[in-house]
Amino acid sequence: MTQPLHKRPAHHLRASDLRAAAQLATQATHAITRISEGVHQSVWRTLGAPSGATAARTRGLTGLVYQSITGVTALIGRGVDSALTRLEPLLQRLENQGDASPERLAVVAAFNGVMGDRLAASHNPLALPMTPLFKAPAAKAPQRLDAYLAQDNPSAHVTPKLLLVIHGLCMNDLQWTTEHQGQPVNHADALASALGCTPVYLRYNSGLHVSQNGRELARQLEHLVKRWPTALAQITVLAHSMGGLLIRSALYYAQQDALTWPQRVKHLVFLGTPHHGAPLERAGNWVDVMLGSTPYSRPFAKLGQLRSAGVTDLRYGHLLDVDWHGHDRFHRKPDSRQAVPLPDGIACFTVAATAATQRGTLADRLLGDGLVPLPSALGQHKDPTRCLHFAPDHQLILYRTYHLQLLSSPQVTRQLIQWLA
Repeated sequence: MTQPLHKRPAHHLRASDLRAAAQLATQATHAITRISEGVHQSVWRTLGAPSGATAARTRGLTGLVYQSITGVTALIGRGVDSALTRLEPLLQRLENQGDASPERLAVVAAFNGVMGDRLAASHNPLALPMTPLFKAPAAKAPQRLDAYLAQDNPSAHVTPKLLLVIHGLCMNDLQWTTEHQGQPVNHADALASALGCTPVYLRYNSGLHVSQNGRELARQLEHLVKRWPTALAQITVLAHSMGGLLIRSALYYAQQDALTWPQRVKHLVFLGTPHHGAPLERAGNWVDVMLGSTPYSRPFAKLGQLRSAGVTDLRYGHLLDVDWHGHDRFHRKPDSRQAVPLPDGIACFTVAATAATQRGTLADRLLGDGLVPLPSALGQHKDPTRCLHFAPDHQLILYRTYHLQLLSSPQVTRQLIQWLA
């Protein structure tokens, strides 16, 4: 007898993971071959030897060897992919179709954050599609919202208040549930209980450009509002880290396209959102510059350039297509993004964290939560046109707190309920 869905065991691996791994192995072999050829040609060029079609390519017999390796790798890769595509349906029928384990989802989500744009471009099965998820009150795990809405009487577990919950870079929807001193913490569940709202969790490929995800979210929210099984009175958004950039981008494009769902948005809450970027990506950009400064290290710059479009968007906090389109995203340049203010008519709140103590030096406090500087999370900028103006009583600063601890802080839960009640 078939087990009920909620009792089926979770799986760390899926049938499609074989094909995903084969694609990645093919791409890795191709990349290593190109790097090796680049180093080879850099050495030859110092001896006065001419290059091939480009400065990083060899010529003659050597060039033919590298081309042969690349061509054979591509041929084998296509053959393996074709064979596994035909075999995949059989493997899916043989395996127990339980839910994917939280551990697997965490690894896949992190992988998407690091190189999700490449996964999507190559149609790799590991690429996460944008998916709204609904968690019924008695359920252990969320399910696809469209599947829930297709059931009989979907209005039984929804309210007129929608709470959209958006995770950050390299994370997923299950990671909103965490622990504090051995007790489970989930800000969305607490808000649902205290305020009678219905949480909908967003799962998405955080390695894509923020603007790409923003456009898709704007489209999906318009569809969601039309299908909501009861009269929808308001939407509240709770966003962690990159999720805050995503909802700001979605609101911008929704207004550009005259969509209706922004009219229902009443509150935006940002937890550790890098509104003006994060220094970690800026450091990565300096690594690109240094690796590219000599002919011997230049081929290895390709390794640093594996990081995703989503990651490079965090250099300054890009929200729009115009911020990156037509630019080499690995080329170091000043902040030239289009300023996008906080939306009018929506109550906006921000929670920022710093690892420093409240009585620590100003420099220590400004460093922030280990990933996001305090001014960036508060929307502050030296250019007045870029400042995001949060009302003083709409700001909370947590001390001795790191970026991920914002998800497990009872103080954050209490403040959210107070703000939104």
